Amino acid sequence: MNGFFAKIKDSFGNFLNFTKDTRKELNNVSWPTRRELTGTTIVVIVAVFFFGFFLWIVDLIVGPAMGFLLRTLSS
Repeated sequence: MNGFFAKIKDSFGNFLNFTKDTRKELNNVSWPTRRELTGTTIVVIVAVFFFGFFLWIVDLIVGPAMGFLLRTLSS
């Protein structure tokens, strides 16, 4: 039973060390400003809509073309 409690104590100590080290590292992180965050968020949203629209157009073109090819090849 002693080994069991020693393992729990070691695990808890490891968890505390991990938590302390994580907090230290988070203090070293270079966090973006609100303006930078807003700018990059807008870029991501615009890119998602652009590529979504682009893929929709490609699907409109490729879909019927593939249907035509498959109908032609199966005949």
